[in-house]
Amino acid sequence: MELPVASDGVDLAAYRPRVPLSVPNGKETPVRFNESGYYHCYGDRNSVASHGSVAQTGYETLDTPPHYDFYANSEAWGRRRRFRPSLYQLYANPGDDSRPPMYEETTGEQMEGGDSSEEDEDRQKDPPPEPTRFGWVQGVMIRCMLNIWGVILYLRLPWITAQAGIGLTWVIILLSSLITGITGLSTSAIATNGKVKGGGTYFLISRSLGPELGGSIGLIFAFANAVAVAMHTVGFAETVTDLMRENGAVMVDRTNDIRIIGIITVTCLLGISMAGMAWESKAQILFFLVIMVSFASYIVGTIIPASPQKQAKGFFSYKADIFAANFVPCWRGPEGSFFGMFSIFFPSATGILAGANISGDLKNPTVAIPRGTLMAIFWTTISYLIISATIGSCVVRDASGILNDTLSSSSSSETCVGTACQYGWDFSECIKNSTCTYGISNFYQSMGMVSAFAPLITAGIFGATLSSALACLVSAPKVFQCLCKDKLYPLIGFFGKGYGKNDEPLRAYLLTYIIAACFILIAELNTIAPIISNFFLCSYSLINFSCFHASITNSPGWRPSFRFYSKWLSLLGAVCCVVIMFLLTWWAALIAFGVVFFLLGYTLYKKLVGLNNVEDHVKNYRPQCLVLTGPPSSRPALVDLVSCFTKSLSLMMCGNVIIASPSPTAVEKVSSDSHVTWLNQRKVKSFYRGVVATELRSGVSMLLQGAGLGRIKPNVLLMGFKTDWCSDTPQAAHNYIGILNDAFDLQYGVCMLRIREGLDISQPSQAHGESLNLNKSPETLLKLTSKFLCFYSVNQAPQPSTVFQKKQGKKTIDIYWLSDDGGLTLLLPYLLTRRKRWARCKVRVFSLSHPKNSTMTKTDFPKILKILPQHFKLTLHVCLTSVHQFENMVGRFRLDTNPKLDSDSGPPRQQEEPWMITDQDLERNKAKTHRQIRLNEVLQDYSREAALIVITMPVGRRGVCPSTLFLAWLDFLSRDLRPPVLLVRGNQENVLTFYCQ
Repeated sequence: MELPVASDGVDLAAYRPRVPLSVPNGKETPVRFNESGYYHCYGDRNSVASHGSVAQTGYETLDTPPHYDFYANSEAWGRRRRFRPSLYQLYANPGDDSRPPMYEETTGEQMEGGDSSEEDEDRQKDPPPEPTRFGWVQGVMIRCMLNIWGVILYLRLPWITAQAGIGLTWVIILLSSLITGITGLSTSAIATNGKVKGGGTYFLISRSLGPELGGSIGLIFAFANAVAVAMHTVGFAETVTDLMRENGAVMVDRTNDIRIIGIITVTCLLGISMAGMAWESKAQILFFLVIMVSFASYIVGTIIPASPQKQAKGFFSYKADIFAANFVPCWRGPEGSFFGMFSIFFPSATGILAGANISGDLKNPTVAIPRGTLMAIFWTTISYLIISATIGSCVVRDASGILNDTLSSSSSSETCVGTACQYGWDFSECIKNSTCTYGISNFYQSMGMVSAFAPLITAGIFGATLSSALACLVSAPKVFQCLCKDKLYPLIGFFGKGYGKNDEPLRAYLLTYIIAACFILIAELNTIAPIISNFFLCSYSLINFSCFHASITNSPGWRPSFRFYSKWLSLLGAVCCVVIMFLLTWWAALIAFGVVFFLLGYTLYKKLVGLNNVEDHVKNYRPQCLVLTGPPSSRPALVDLVSCFTKSLSLMMCGNVIIASPSPTAVEKVSSDSHVTWLNQRKVKSFYRGVVATELRSGVSMLLQGAGLGRIKPNVLLMGFKTDWCSDTPQAAHNYIGILNDAFDLQYGVCMLRIREGLDISQPSQAHGESLNLNKSPETLLKLTSKFLCFYSVNQAPQPSTVFQKKQGKKTIDIYWLSDDGGLTLLLPYLLTRRKRWARCKVRVFSLSHPKNSTMTKTDFPKILKILPQHFKLTLHVCLTSVHQFENMVGRFRLDTNPKLDSDSGPPRQQEEPWMITDQDLERNKAKTHRQIRLNEVLQDYSREAALIVITMPVGRRGVCPSTLFLAWLDFLSRDLRPPVLLVRGNQENVLTFYCQ
């Protein structure tokens, strides 16, 4: 983007009037008015501004440039947070003594009752203790890898390789990684859609995409994690039981021993997790080191030449024949199928959200979650592929474990069955009788047998199973706690209470413990794993679909900064999950989706019933537009522009005011179906509302207050610029500005559109570029008359084309973000670029700079506009010709203050005619006037070829700035510009956010 040259820059504060400030000795010291200091003082409930009333005289409002603090949802200790001034404070009459409503409440207790006492200050000198926070390696990557490297890796991957063969095992691994990888990308997109805190997956989805989807996903995902605790604990208990049986130690029998050991284990894990995240994280690091050592022992073991004892158990080191034999599948047993193996393996890949589920304990979740999750998926996928290939290249499927089963000279090699025959071993008898106890088809501890030091593999199993169980035991309560706090479902709020500095959900921990204990009683790993697969697949499907839905509906609150996210990839992931669910167990898939639809339907019904109690949230903000079109067909440019913003997804209402006394004729005219018919013909999804009023302002006031239903109501007023205000009556211009004030009073954002060719095409001369000249020939008159009659015929009306219907190509949309209005000035152009005809436009952001202003940068604000706002200084050395033109423009509204006239004639006349401008008004607003004149020159220089210019509309102080002077500013600011000009002023409430909460 081109920048104004450096020579143009001067300090705006130099054109501020000098104001006296009181000092302790009672003297007044003239100081320069500092615009950058306005927003330092907000949060004081007892005054409009700490600068005092003197600082607010004239048009010296508290308008501020954009600043990060206005959008942040937290504050640094020891630094007072800045607050954006409210709309009331900007335009209200300074003589109004009523207490202004504050836009935002302050967060410190010291602001609650004015100044804090000295005792409070002493008590708050030290910052509160910071809870434990983790980076992306320890908090996400290691946690996810530990959760993925679970019981399946050590105890079932060799068996799956024997069943499916190396080739199909790789397909199973890659298919699982594809699903988890796509889900990881969707999770990364959600995590970068605003700054996040605690609550994990549920919090991310519910705050970004709405609680309806988030609630159903959160509940299912929390339950799946609770069951996963049982699966990993059973894997640990199974290993311990096998070790006990090898040493002749049995408590009851194998199944009951697994149950007893499992219950004891999960109880110990509960104690570790309830001790706090610091202890849990230290335990995870220890488990990670143990697993890495066990991997090294396994790889070394595959290289070491096989001893006779290991050969008897089927291990012969790397052999091409064994690889070839094990490459193809050999299905056995009731689970012997591709999807049977997939259902058992898939839970091993489901730990990808372990890091996201502790988002509140991460230092920078928006960076840590994408980086750590994707790195964990990559490295664990590589490890699974390596282990399946190496175990399938070294160990045969069946072996007896008996040292005497060698291929003797007396036995014939032709009758020997199995790959081991080529290496001098004969396991034919046990193969034929299906009694082999070793080999990767029969021995779950094959990795330990291959390892250079078997106890290290046992330690690795303990580390993998316990770490995964511990991660799931921490994740499930965190998600469930956030779900409980939102009170989406009845009777679960009891479990949402947190304790300690980390807000630990102790009650949710106990609930997770009970669920896990119930599934541990099943004591069969191959039975628990498919149950988890269904729940996790359902969760991942909903996560991917929710991202796709947010993207395809162009939700303004969906602005992920993650570059590698694709909505179509998310849709593919969602479809794959659903298809695999039905291929695994169709009836279980139906039950899972039945539960989801029930939860979703309940949440939607509850929301609909309690709609009046639902608070608006900035993440779900959409511009709901009331457009003052009159008859919609008369101002199609307004209709087309707003339809680009609403995208047929948010409310658009065309308003029409007929100035007349209430009568059946007027009511029939204003409620004619022809207006809706015209909108339908133009394929614009909009409501129409007409009213009859004695004057325009009162009619618009009725629309502002009566449009909409319940909470489904407009929040932005869009109107055309009154280009004839100089030639119209002063009362009309005053009422026009009064409409803006009425909208501000009702907390509306306001937009004003001006296009060079004019908005109103209701006049035939403007509609067709010709006029009815009676001097023309009768034939020409007949043709023109027919054309005009055709225009007014609704059924045969031609649809006029506007600039907002054309493809804009590679032009620019220039945004002049001069004051922080809550972000509406940025949001509307952003929504516009999401239309195909505007998508190729480059967005350029101009913002006034000041040496002491700390304005927003690309790092602060990366999601709406992915370019750096350009800051420039605005010279106020305006052309005298332009100043004379402005003075001539307002000349007819000047109040004659000739001292020769009666001195009492001035003020009464100004009270009767508030649109009149005095010399005092011009003098105290001189800097502001020059600013608008200079801004027009800047627009002429830098935005002449733009497709659209969007400017933050200034706010005129009621009772101080005459309406005609304010209208003159708007006129001169937007005059003689070829591109359409959109003046925008939000209601000072945030429509953009960095935070999910």
